[in-house]
Parts: sequence; structure tokens; C-alpha cells
Amino acid sequence: MMGNYHSRREFLRQLGVTTAALPFILNLPSLGLADEAPRKKRMVVMFSPNGVVPKNFWPDEEGENFTFKESLTPLEAFKQQTMVLHGVCDKVRGDGDNHMRGMGCLLTGIELFPGNIQGGSDTPAGWASGISIDQEIKNFLQSNPETRTRFGSLEFGVLVPDRADTWTRMCYSGSNKPIAPIDDPYQMFNKLYGRKKDQEALKSVLDELQDDLKKVRERVSTDDRRLLDEHATFVREMEQQLSAQPADAIAHAEPEIEQGVKEENDNIPKISKLQIDLMVASFAADFSRIATLQYTNSVGGAKMRWLDIDESHHELSHHEDSNEKSQEKLTKINKWYCEQMAYLAQRLAETPEPGGPGSLLDNTTIVWTNELGKGNSHTLDNIPFVLVGGGLDFRMGRSVKMGRVPHNRLLLSMAHSFGHHLTTFGNPDFCGDGPLTGLT
Repeated sequence: MMGNYHSRREFLRQLGVTTAALPFILNLPSLGLADEAPRKKRMVVMFSPNGVVPKNFWPDEEGENFTFKESLTPLEAFKQQTMVLHGVCDKVRGDGDNHMRGMGCLLTGIELFPGNIQGGSDTPAGWASGISIDQEIKNFLQSNPETRTRFGSLEFGVLVPDRADTWTRMCYSGSNKPIAPIDDPYQMFNKLYGRKKDQEALKSVLDELQDDLKKVRERVSTDDRRLLDEHATFVREMEQQLSAQPADAIAHAEPEIEQGVKEENDNIPKISKLQIDLMVASFAADFSRIATLQYTNSVGGAKMRWLDIDESHHELSHHEDSNEKSQEKLTKINKWYCEQMAYLAQRLAETPEPGGPGSLLDNTTIVWTNELGKGNSHTLDNIPFVLVGGGLDFRMGRSVKMGRVPHNRLLLSMAHSFGHHLTTFGNPDFCGDGPLTGLT
């Protein structure tokens, strides 16, 4: 084992390796490059659009003895690490339609600015007027050397439209400052590992680092050699997957208003897996402790042909409850999104926590949510919040029914779980007595 170096630059100089090797070695405990810090805690906010089918989503029971309905059955293996939180309502009103406010106020808890984006018959609106909770927590963590990471937060997307408007952004670095998710795995890979997006010029980062990594392997513990090899193997496999993908296969769908979704829509499952794998690798390397994963957008119109569904998601969500075929299709769609959450949970669960006990899932909470409670009514009541994992130190393995509480109080609970003891967040009128009780 080696003591802490005064600086990473000093370590690199003494060992004779380049800065390009840093992404592979920053999280190796025996090098002492990672600051000695309390347990790493992480949070992922996962978004899918257009509400849910309540009868096939919410458990009937409350407490530990509950049964997953059809939409949530993919989480069966993680039942003891799951909390299904019913009764959380978005009470923010003002300009914009419910799809817009459901998206723009989801993580900010505050009104949208007046603007020129027209939603239905409601008043036009602009961007949110405050920071989102993911960025608030990120800033808190980055302000402390013990919890600071390379990126702070990472914003992943899956087929988010090219256009920038209130329906397509849920993360905000501040008032009127939306953050665009990265929905191209090539671009995210480039961000994480500093490589060019141009596939024709794609040369393995590992090919250039073999000598550096060999020097590191000779100086670290057995456990760290395993971590280093696992990280290098992941990068090699990811490069091979990306190189095998046609250059135009991972691209943006056209906005729904332009009559349908292009063929790229059918690559959503592949893009989802690539993005999730990249996210897990980023956590294992301690690149960030906050991440978001946004599937399409509010009013998302993906056509899930891989589920034998030809209609757009948004179109189906407007059908009446009496249309059983549409209800079945919507249930299948939400079950597929739940499968993505389960895949992320599985990847985290099978990845040991570097330098600590347990797995990444033991120290990460995935929060799956939506801009609406129910698509055809456009209600902002009973917004879905399904949580998996131990990062927030909530008491999991429960179905919890809260009544009708403002979602601002849940956002406060998230901040408090990271030691960020805010008294209000977003609109203070909806913060009540502070964080929600009964979660821990």
C-alpha cells in the first residue's frame, strides 16, 4: 500500500505516466490518489414520460408486505431494496401546460418563467426559474474536497430531440439555465475518456496507455489490479461496441410534430444499454456521484416496435381508460422502462464498491419518475417515484402511501440524505415542515 501523494501531478511525474491514464487510476485505493472520505453516496434520477396506468402500477398494499403490479414486476429481484412512493404531487402552478410544468418543475420545484412556448390552450412559458435538485446536490458535493469528483454530475439521455424547449429539459444549473442531456454514447464516451467522436479516426485509448497501465499495475495492491483490469476491459468492450455501430445508427429522432419517428427510434434499447453501462463505469471510476438518465422527453412519442407497439407513446397515453388494448400497451411500455431500471440496478449490484464494502447499488439510489401521474388526465398528482438502492439511506423494501404531499418535500429529503440541510427548495410555499417523514 502507498501513502497519499501531495498531488496527482506529483504522482504522475514520479511514476512516469501521462495524464491520459488518470481516468483509470483515480479510484484505486492503494495509490492514495482518492481523498480519504466518508462512504460514497450516489443518486441517479431516471425519467420516462406520459404518466402510468395506475391500476397496473401502484401496489394495493402499504408497508413491507406488498405485491408488485405488472409494470413493476421487473424489480422483483430487488424488492428488498425498493421503495414505491405513492401520493407525491407536483403542486407548482403558473404558466405552461402540465407536460411543461411536469418536466420543468419536476426537479426544480419552482415555477416556469413566462415565455413564448405554447402548450395546448395554456399560457405560454419558458424555462424553469430555479436550479434542479440534482445540480444543487452536485454543487454541495463539489464544494467539499472530500466529495469532489471529476465531473460532479453526468446527464445521460436516450433519444432526446434536437430541439431545446421546456418539454426536453429537466436539469437546470440555475434560473433560466437548462442543461442538455448527452444522448449520443459516442459523445458521452468522449466526455469520459477524452476521445474524438469521429469513428473513422477512433483509435483505442488503451492502445496508447499500455505502458502507463503496466507501470501502475506494478505499484498497486492485488485488489487494485483487479479494479484496473475490470475498468480496462470495460473500455475495450465499449470501444468494440461503438466501433461496430453504423455511424448513423445512433442519432436523434425528429420532433413528433414532423409526422412520425425515424428509423433511429428502433435503436432505443441499444442506446439505453450503452448509456447505462457507461454510467456504471463512471461511478466505479468515481467520475461523478450524481447522474440523470432521461428517456425521450415530456410528450415523448417513441414507437416501441420492439414491443410490437406501432403507435407513439404519447398518442396511446391520451386514450381513455376504457380502451383496454391501449391500457395493455401502456403497461408494456412502462414495464419496459422498469426493465431498464432493473438492468441499471443489476449492473450496480454486480459491481463491487471500490475501496469500500458492498456493491455500487448499496451506495446508490436510483429514482425513477415521470412528468405526469396519468397521461390521459394530465394530472400532476401521484407523480410516480420508485426508488431502488441504498444511496439515500431510506428504509427500503416498502410500499409507502403519503397522502397528497408536495414533491418539494421529497426533493428536500434527497438533499438532506447527502448532508445538505436545506430548509426550503424551489417554491418555499410547498416545503411545509421540511423533508418528508417516514422515509428513513
